Amino acid sequence: MELKAILEAILFNSQRPLTPQELREILIKTAEESEESEARQFKKTPLSNIVAALEQLQREWDEARRSFRLACVADAWQFVSCPEFAPWMKTLVGQKNRPPRLTQAALETLAVVAYRQPVTRAEIEQVRGVAVDGVMQTLLERGLVAQVGKAEVPGRPALYGTTPQFLEYFGLRSLEDLPAAEELRRIPVQKPEGVPTADPGLATVPPEQLTLEQVEAGQAPSPATEGVAPEGGKNPEPSSAGEKTEKAVNEGGSTPDAKAANDQV
Repeated sequence: MELKAILEAILFNSQRPLTPQELREILIKTAEESEESEARQFKKTPLSNIVAALEQLQREWDEARRSFRLACVADAWQFVSCPEFAPWMKTLVGQKNRPPRLTQAALETLAVVAYRQPVTRAEIEQVRGVAVDGVMQTLLERGLVAQVGKAEVPGRPALYGTTPQFLEYFGLRSLEDLPAAEELRRIPVQKPEGVPTADPGLATVPPEQLTLEQVEAGQAPSPATEGVAPEGGKNPEPSSAGEKTEKAVNEGGSTPDAKAANDQV
């Protein structure tokens, strides 16, 4: 009995896709539990032989031009109907409601993650040039992206990568099947040097404690300038009557209405 024939029988009756490793475990378990001497000879089948047999099966079914074929998605193998028979399959089993299509922003963000993973959110924003908080949340909820670790930089930001659901969504066997995108990979991304803190290991410095040099270096957003005197300059003129009144009181002066009231007293 040939190995590829055994694999074909297993996959034909399987209710879900199986990876080469899962197929190998089935061969080992069968060899240990079966009394058939023929089954025991496949106990030590190398994983590479299983992959080679699957690829040969795939070619044979493609050449046969039957109504179904052997497909590999996310490194798992399964018999599937050919796309041209979809109308009849929908009538037979019904049509599942697919999740909403990804927006252009979500696709662009997903592409950055796919080609540069593992990648931090800050690095994604450097490539795209916009904030990606909402988009990343959508991709995480859809299961297309997941946290895969922590970056070895101050603050230990989360690292993100794609999931097996990403491969299934786009019908890819592995990440090696992604179209070439050397331009995307060549975009320089500056790694964060660190986050200014009041004390190492503690919370981020409040804005009022940041120095002008830190603000100009882009380590924190500049404080609001309204009503704040620039270095070496004068306070800007108040923008409303209420502010003029407050300024006059603070400086020891008075407004015309206040002066008249004092005269009456």
